[in-house]
Formats: sequence, C-alpha cells, structure tokens
Amino acid sequence: MSISKKYAAEFIGTMVLVLLGCGTAMLVGCDAKNGGGYILTALAFGLVIVGMAYSIGNISGCHINPAVSLAVFLTGGISSAELIGYIVAQCFGAFAGSGLLAAIFILGDIPDQTGGFGSNGLAGVGNNAVAGLLVEVLLTFVFVITILGVTSKKANHGSFGGLVIGLTLTLVHIFGIGLTGTSVNPARSIGPAVASAINGNAAPLASLWVFVAGPLIGAFIAAVTYKVLEGPSKAAPAPVKKPAPVKKPAPVVPVNPAPAPQKAKEESAPAPVPAPEKTEEKNAQQKKIEIPIIDDDEKKASDLLKEINQAFNDEK
Repeated sequence: MSISKKYAAEFIGTMVLVLLGCGTAMLVGCDAKNGGGYILTALAFGLVIVGMAYSIGNISGCHINPAVSLAVFLTGGISSAELIGYIVAQCFGAFAGSGLLAAIFILGDIPDQTGGFGSNGLAGVGNNAVAGLLVEVLLTFVFVITILGVTSKKANHGSFGGLVIGLTLTLVHIFGIGLTGTSVNPARSIGPAVASAINGNAAPLASLWVFVAGPLIGAFIAAVTYKVLEGPSKAAPAPVKKPAPVKKPAPVVPVNPAPAPQKAKEESAPAPVPAPEKTEEKNAQQKKIEIPIIDDDEKKASDLLKEINQAFNDEK
C-alpha cells in the first residue's frame, strides 16, 4: 500500500472521529449527572473506532491517534518517517472534523452543549493539571496496551480486534468523561481547542498541553510495558534440510567397438596383387587338369551310348 494512501486514510479516520464523537457531545452534552448524554458520547467514540477499524484498518492500521502511532513506532510497526506523516495527517483530519462541526452548528444555529466544540478540560478534577495528567496517562495506557495486545502478530484474535478496541475506548470514556472529557488522543483535543479559540473561546488552549503530553506519556509506558511482557519475538526455526540421498554411480560397462563387417574390411582393404609367375603356373595346371577330364568324359559318354544302343537292338 502506498504511503500517501495511508496518510489519506488516517486523515479521513480522524476527521470522522472528531466529527461524530465530539459532535455527539455537542448535541447531547456530557454532564455526569445526566447519564443519557454521557453514555451516548462514550458509545459514539467507541463505535467510530469499530467502523473505521473495519474500513481503513486494512489500509493504514486505523491509528487515527498520535498516541497509538507512537506506540506502534516504539514496537517496530512503522518507521520514524511514517510516524511523522501519520501525526500530521491525523492533526489535519482533526482540524477538518472541527471545521465541519463549526460549519454545521454555526450555520444551523445549533447550541453547543459543551461550550467548546467538544474540547477537553480540567473542571472535573478541580482544574488541577497534575490530576488531569494522571487521568490521561492511565486511560491512554489502558487503551494503547489493549491495542498492542489485540493486534499482536503472536496472537490470533481473528476479526474481533476492531470490536475489542472500540469497546475499550467506550470503557475509558465512561470513566473519564466526568473528569477530563477523556482525550487519550492529542489530535482529538487539538482540533476542537483550535476551533473553539477561533470561535472566541480560548479557554481550552490553556490546558491543551495536558491532553497532548498525557496521552503520549501513557502510550510510551504502554509500549515499553507490553514489549517487556511479551518478550523478544522468537524467530521461526529454520527448517532442517534433509541430506540428499547419495546416488551410487552406475557401473561402467566397457564399450567394445563393434567389429566391422567382414565385407567392409575386405572392401576397405586393398586387394593383393598376385605375383605374375604364380598366376601363370596356376593357369597352366588348370589347363592340364581340364583337358584330360574333358577327354575322359567324352569317352564315357560314347561308351554309354553304345551300351544303350546295344540293349535297344537286343530287345528288338
């Protein structure tokens, strides 16, 4: 997947988180005494994570939170360059979501029940920054360590990872909304605080550092803790290769050259030139032998004819 598509996915996911999560808080309010709006806001944030996890999770991992990206970087999931790109995309997504909320509520003349575009504050902890910082560190620790455990390659959690992460975010919101408004996400806090300041309410900016530092510290602790608990990743043992069977060399059969045909030898060998003296002697002998054989045969034949004629005459 190209890096630009990952950044685009993080931009869209963070925009949707701020638009629907903070927008729900602006509509119904987050007064702890009125439990309806409290629970609805917690569910809105959690359900956004579930929806985005199954839509852009396969593209960018669905961090939509600088604290989560920091933890993933510390555990070796992304590079330092990707970390910076993710955080920039997430912050711009938060600005876009807050801008859409401003356009909807201002143009529609809809009252904002939070007074600051759903931004975080320290009213629930008596405006004590240390107490607020502690709350954010703890809530982010719980949220991030859950993400690391669910998405670990060593564990096979199937397709329920997004649901577990969304329910965990709902849980930390149920506890933290009455204390700090529950950030656990620097981008989610920066966007609404800037939009509120542009709209004339700069109070959220005064305590913004708590909601940036707290989640980042909590994510750092969660990443280190999880790496210690999980231990070093064990490399898969290299497969043992069986030695190849040694092939016995085939017996060498001596190949004797096929005897050349006798005719070929005779044809190829030059015919001996007979000595002229021996040839003449042989011819003379043949002539001597043939002459008497021929004379003897004629005599026998004539004698035989005579005997046959005599026998024929006697019968008559």
